[in-house]
Amino acid sequence: MTKQKVGLVVFWISVIWMIVWVYIGSGIFGPILHSSTTDEINQTIWAFTGPLNRLYGLSVPLGAIATGIGMLLYSGAKGSTVWKVGIGLFIMFVISLVTLALNLYSPPLFGIGGTLILLSFIGILWLWAKEHIDLKGSSTTAADFKLVSYVFMLIAAWFLCGKAADGFVKGLEGLPTMSMMNILILLAMGWVFLFLSDYISGQQQVDR
Repeated sequence: MTKQKVGLVVFWISVIWMIVWVYIGSGIFGPILHSSTTDEINQTIWAFTGPLNRLYGLSVPLGAIATGIGMLLYSGAKGSTVWKVGIGLFIMFVISLVTLALNLYSPPLFGIGGTLILLSFIGILWLWAKEHIDLKGSSTTAADFKLVSYVFMLIAAWFLCGKAADGFVKGLEGLPTMSMMNILILLAMGWVFLFLSDYISGQQQVDR
């Protein structure tokens, strides 16, 4: 089997894996979460410290890493590149799990992370503007959609900052629990416009 075929198999297995777990989460575990207390859930196979719940929590992140590796293989990337990207993604994922397990909250690190996000956004828009000047036709539409996605992502990150600090900052104690639907909408639209941008760019390649 060629590397491209292996990559395609890895991609689709990973996609099916994520879809199945999303369905399980929304169709099976979701109703239990909405109708049961923490103690009641911990008496079932969905106990928060149990293997099934932990596997559910890891399902989409691991699937995302695998789909990325699959697409690298399918695109004909060098073996060394596949290994570097795969190992790098896995290491960063493990680091994120460690911070989650330690329930780590550090105001300085929080500020550094937010600053990196904002500076990256400003840098991306600056480079986008320089590139956009020379674009014509549908290329400008693809670029415009990508800009919209960047803006949605940054706004979502801003609102996430407040939610991420909830429970750790004394000044936020006693505030009512707020819905995160606004963040969900912003993230969803960000991803949709990013997809549309890549789709239009891909259609241009086909037309050529």
